[in-house]
Amino acid sequence: MTERHDRIAGPVTVDAGLRCLTAPNPSLMTGPGTNSYIVGHGPYVIVDPGVDDEPHLEALIAACDGQIASICLTHRHPDHVGGAGWLAERTGAPVRAWPKPELAHYDRPVPVDQPLADGETLTAGGMSMVVRHTPGHAADHVAFELPDIGVLLAGDALMTDATVVILPPDGDMGAYFSTLERLAGLHVRRIAPAHGRVIEQPGSAIAEVIAHRRQRESQVAAALSADAPRTAEDIAQTLYPQLHDRLQTMAALQVHAHLLHLAARGRAVADGGGWRSL
Repeated sequence: MTERHDRIAGPVTVDAGLRCLTAPNPSLMTGPGTNSYIVGHGPYVIVDPGVDDEPHLEALIAACDGQIASICLTHRHPDHVGGAGWLAERTGAPVRAWPKPELAHYDRPVPVDQPLADGETLTAGGMSMVVRHTPGHAADHVAFELPDIGVLLAGDALMTDATVVILPPDGDMGAYFSTLERLAGLHVRRIAPAHGRVIEQPGSAIAEVIAHRRQRESQVAAALSADAPRTAEDIAQTLYPQLHDRLQTMAALQVHAHLLHLAARGRAVADGGGWRSL
């Protein structure tokens, strides 16, 4: 548990029955921090309690008047679940997440009391929450649709001012494309991501992400030749020449995710330590 004594601002109202409290973990990867959402009119559901930071978690409890029905996780990355165990122990609220028999490299272990199921409808203080399995960023990733107010809690499936990171093998580019298509078919008027501002034009925002991903994959395919294999790191240096050094490894993994997707579609093949086109 990280103990700090600075004052945490109160939650911000996003919509009727939906409030947001941003965790104090800003970084190049998380933007302003992880958005923890408080759903319902009491008792409440917490979606992604965020990092293991006592003032943040205490602020969530206070915002709910101690009435927390359950803690729901979009996925098991540490910036989303770091405080889940402490919050569950402190409040007695059960933790719910998509079932995952084996944790991936970037996951944080967290006790799960009850698994989530695709299409399941939860109740959050008089509001409905529909579970949508949305793999791509992570195999266990889910989003929560709030049909009463037309809002989607997207987790890391979508975000503002940043590109969602796909890190194989748990991250899967083909699954992410399928998730984007599925989200495009939902009838929501706003998307509340786990990082950054609320997305006010869901249809155009999702279309832009799909177009960007397709363009990037075309660039990766164009960087390959049939004769001379290239590594993901080499291609990343070509496609992201101005990228901060700390993010080059992530960029290479993103390229690797695209290469795996190209291979699945019969357009690339691994050759030794590199890749070539087919």
